[in-house]
Amino acid sequence: MKMQDKRKKEIEARAAHIAKRKAAKERHRTAPVIERAKLDKPGRQRILIYCEGANTEPSYFRKFELTNIEVKCYGEGRNTLSLVERAIELREQAKMKNKPYDQVWCVFDRDPAMTNKSGHTAENYNEAIRLAEKENIGAAYSNQAFEYWLILHFLDHQGGPLPRTGYSSQLNTYLKPYGCTYEGNDSKTVTNEIFDTLEAIDAKTGKRRRILAEQRA
Repeated sequence: MKMQDKRKKEIEARAAHIAKRKAAKERHRTAPVIERAKLDKPGRQRILIYCEGANTEPSYFRKFELTNIEVKCYGEGRNTLSLVERAIELREQAKMKNKPYDQVWCVFDRDPAMTNKSGHTAENYNEAIRLAEKENIGAAYSNQAFEYWLILHFLDHQGGPLPRTGYSSQLNTYLKPYGCTYEGNDSKTVTNEIFDTLEAIDAKTGKRRRILAEQRA
């Protein structure tokens, strides 16, 4: 008798378990579908910066670490007009690879002489500006050289009697207290130490030096 009661309870328990599973499946089948919300992440912007200088400018721009922006920076020693023409080629090549740039910038010097050994004539410069505007390419030029931009991080220099040959030594007078040196006659590279010094807070004003340089420029 006891064996029969035990058997009966096992059958009832199994039946209840099966019924419970069927009910759960039915609820799952008829329940509304709720999709996980997808994060709307903005696409990373791609920016091409094509520089006249092969060392100083690229080594400077590559130091910036930006989360949502991918920066490609090149420098091949080309001058004003050929620089813009080469930037157009690189932009079109990127399009063909289905990796277009959102912005393209050309960075070059504005030499004071009408002509020099680098082929920088006034007309060459003006034509480069016109072509850049026509092709919707940004033109960022330094008068006279890129090192002038670095000096502006420390001094509100108005472009007085300081020839471009003196830019490196002038810059190093400001870098020396921070234990770094700009090798203007050698590697012409903006090192991590120099970049960190440029990006630091100025003790006198309490402002970031790059902000001061922008205001002075």
